[in-house]
Amino acid sequence: MDLTQFDHLELLGGFLVLSVKVSEEPMIDAIGREALATTSIVGREFEITLACGMSEKELSVTLYHEVLEAAAVASDDPPESLIEFNEADFDAAAYAAHAKFGPASPATLNHMLRFHGFDEL
Repeated sequence: MDLTQFDHLELLGGFLVLSVKVSEEPMIDAIGREALATTSIVGREFEITLACGMSEKELSVTLYHEVLEAAAVASDDPPESLIEFNEADFDAAAYAAHAKFGPASPATLNHMLRFHGFDEL
């Protein structure tokens, strides 16, 4: 998957993916567990770092997960359906998005966001 297609990607909800890159270094989440990805959120801008060695499907699902979770966190008024989401809910939504929309792309990320209640660029 060509990750450069996500650089400076404007998303529904007024979000901007600044970059998506792969790290050779192990990543740890906020509570000390190994992570497949980390996302830095500043305002409505996201920088996503992915673990190396993922399959195309894992990469796609992880992008859906990271974008949906970041949008929910960065939103001033997230859609009602996302307010009670936990990590497992974001993961399930990411797998569902991959099944429904196909591999993550700029267009499918926006389809997923619209499906979950985000609109407007």
